[in-house]
Amino acid sequence: MNVLNTYPEIDFKTSSVIQTAQLEKLKQLLYYVSENSTYYKNLFAENSIHVHSIHSLEDFQKLPLTTKADLAQYNEDFLCIPLSDVADFTTTSGTTGRPIASYQSRADLDRLAYNEALSMLCTGAGSEDVFQLMTTIDKRFMAGLAYYLGIQKIGAGIVRNGPGGIPLQWDSILRFKPTVLIAIPSFIPDLIDYAEQNGIDYKNSSVQKIICIGQPLRNEQLELNELGKAICSRWNVELYSTYASTEMATAFTECQAGKGGHMPSELIFLEVLDEKGNHVKNGEPGEVVITTLGVEAMPLVRYKTGDVCHYFSEPCSCGRTTPRLGPVIGRKNQMLKVKGTTIFPSAIYDAVEKVIPEPDYILEISLGDYSNDHITILIDNKHIAKAENLSVRLKSSLRMMPELKFTDKQTLRKLKFPEDVRKPLKFVDKR
Repeated sequence: MNVLNTYPEIDFKTSSVIQTAQLEKLKQLLYYVSENSTYYKNLFAENSIHVHSIHSLEDFQKLPLTTKADLAQYNEDFLCIPLSDVADFTTTSGTTGRPIASYQSRADLDRLAYNEALSMLCTGAGSEDVFQLMTTIDKRFMAGLAYYLGIQKIGAGIVRNGPGGIPLQWDSILRFKPTVLIAIPSFIPDLIDYAEQNGIDYKNSSVQKIICIGQPLRNEQLELNELGKAICSRWNVELYSTYASTEMATAFTECQAGKGGHMPSELIFLEVLDEKGNHVKNGEPGEVVITTLGVEAMPLVRYKTGDVCHYFSEPCSCGRTTPRLGPVIGRKNQMLKVKGTTIFPSAIYDAVEKVIPEPDYILEISLGDYSNDHITILIDNKHIAKAENLSVRLKSSLRMMPELKFTDKQTLRKLKFPEDVRKPLKFVDKR
């Protein structure tokens, strides 16, 4: 494997240069799926779409959207290569439904390594670093594999610890001197607590950066959220947010400016759409719609991720001119309606976490009266004394009052970590 140590120049070019390069890749993709994907063959035939008539991005953006429901219902019809040529079998996390199968060819694994190498380089990491991987690489999980391949691609060292096991994590940090951790951010306060309780001088450890997966570190203004602030107030490390999914096999990663995740233009075409399907303007939120570039086994065309993010189109201070995405502020299927007002869970999280730390609560949604959503916040019993303070914070921030319920830690943990779900849950939908 050739070592990658520089970021591609294309992402520093003008937007017109980037769009021209992407248009050529999109045309190649359309010819490829029209010949090899049963799903897109049928879709194009049903809609009288002739791929040779696509000459511009405007033409491309008139093509039908692909949904998660389509991918779930016709999963194997998206496969463009024989099953015998599949090199790796993965599934989605199942956070919003039954896990969907995703297949990678050997070329796709090379692409995955390149994608994650770009992510590492975007944070300023390089071959001289040692990474400690605190996420699983097994259980059909793409992210752990992607990180491993990417770290190898930049020629850096790696300690494969996996999740949990705090004593082993600290043993590895003290023994192997990693400079970068890759972890779910809500795990870091537990790591710090253990260090303080066991006399470990974590503030003078080798760790310089933490690349975070699965949970946002920033709010809609791209400032550190309560979890991010809690980590940085205790540990002088650089934090980097990432946004990715199994389906896109691509990561949007923050640079050192911390102003949203950068789109790797060689690997993905991005659209961010409002409720009417129109493209949002700079700084506005919308649903993330992606088209994979350079994927061989299971490419996707105009795929609706269900994630709602803010879109940023102006050049970044780092010099990159590619679009950026803010943190996921909600999923389309998690939008809440309370007395005629639409609210995303992220707004509730921000209010709660000013009083209750992230691991110690969960949001539970059920159907209330008159088709309103009933919001219950289940909280660890140890925070009962904070109930009044939390109520004041919620009323002032949200102009509404969710129901507060206190429960034991074991019950809360079962809800946060249901069987066969890889990521801790903060949102339980009973509607």
